[in-house]
Amino acid sequence: MSDQFDVETASAMVERIEAEIGERIVGQEAVVRRLLVCLLTDGNALLEGTPGLGKTLLIRTLAEAVDLSFARIQNTPDLMPSDITGTEVIRESGDDRVFVFEEGPVFANVVLADEINRATPKTQAALLEAMAEGQVTAGGETRELPAPFFVLATQNPIDQEGTYPLPEAQRDRFEMKITIEPPSFEEELAIVDRYTGTIDPAPPVETVLSGDELRAIQELVRQVPIADDISERAVRLVADTREADRLEYGASPRASMALVVGAKAHALLEGRTYVSEADLEAIARPALRHRVVVDFRAERDGVTPDDVIEALL
Repeated sequence: MSDQFDVETASAMVERIEAEIGERIVGQEAVVRRLLVCLLTDGNALLEGTPGLGKTLLIRTLAEAVDLSFARIQNTPDLMPSDITGTEVIRESGDDRVFVFEEGPVFANVVLADEINRATPKTQAALLEAMAEGQVTAGGETRELPAPFFVLATQNPIDQEGTYPLPEAQRDRFEMKITIEPPSFEEELAIVDRYTGTIDPAPPVETVLSGDELRAIQELVRQVPIADDISERAVRLVADTREADRLEYGASPRASMALVVGAKAHALLEGRTYVSEADLEAIARPALRHRVVVDFRAERDGVTPDDVIEALL
């Protein structure tokens, strides 16, 4: 295990992050936990839900709880790829004019890509190299992005007006797709009470982890042991998606890796030093739902990717 942390210490620190988020976000405990799994595994997350459910506030609060640089991209149909990656501009230098590269918002540790499916496919593709390789090519040069690097994207349901579905290759770059459901009546009442009583109801968030501490915990997650039979079950589940009757196509080996490392992070969040079947099952749906596509018959019958994954489990 990591020399800097043991599982108990790391789990306690992540619990403090959950507590800080709970100061601003009412409910959504499962969503917060899955988002933390992505953070601890150095993975990207896609959050889907209707407008007004607090997706942007949740991600901003998470970024504030970790000592990392943060940038927000508001995706719109007229957003250009250079608005994300950066561009070269002419600057005066004495009597000369020189080209200087101005970094775009993607040059941050945590990048919130808000309403990513409102950008055009060309602009969506600008994030693909960054998410896959940790670098961007702009101005004729390849530039490294800061580490750690996370893209935490929000999207509206694809049946809403003015949205562009993400291509399969880009969806696969997200470790998880986390769906956010509307709050219960009691939770919505608590939200109204909290955010209508004062002009600035959001309390300040305490920074819990530094960047170095986060990297140490990420290393610790990778060292959590997993039994051979659980690892085999994860691979078998992904392989079964490629043969399932109601799926047009299944998940790639990247999904198997996401399942295993996500289960390790979930075990750490639970304060355990080993991966259990429950950890794998908790990660399966968010890790696979965006990587599989149901066929037209299943779609006609109202069958969702979650339904198929549940049946395979």
